[in-house]
Amino acid sequence: MAAKKRKTAKRRGKAAERKFEVKAEVANFTLAKAKSAVRLQIYSRHEKFGELEIGRGSLRWWSARSPTEHRISWDQFSRLMEESADGKK
Repeated sequence: MAAKKRKTAKRRGKAAERKFEVKAEVANFTLAKAKSAVRLQIYSRHEKFGELEIGRGSLRWWSARSPTEHRISWDQFSRLMEESADGKK
């Protein structure tokens, strides 16, 4: 039996450049203990964009350009996402 040739799709132009890169630091994967969290370092085109910390009680955001922490509870986050999905601002 003759081997079949596989057709490969030709790429059109350049491959899309990644806009963001995310690096994770996991303190305690199950997040069972107080003060345990997952911290994500977010980069945009090799420059730090900010850090997002996901914990049991809240989400925290630190912008790369500002030392101020922005904290949001899970209830607030849920409402924000529901409003965003509904098209409200």
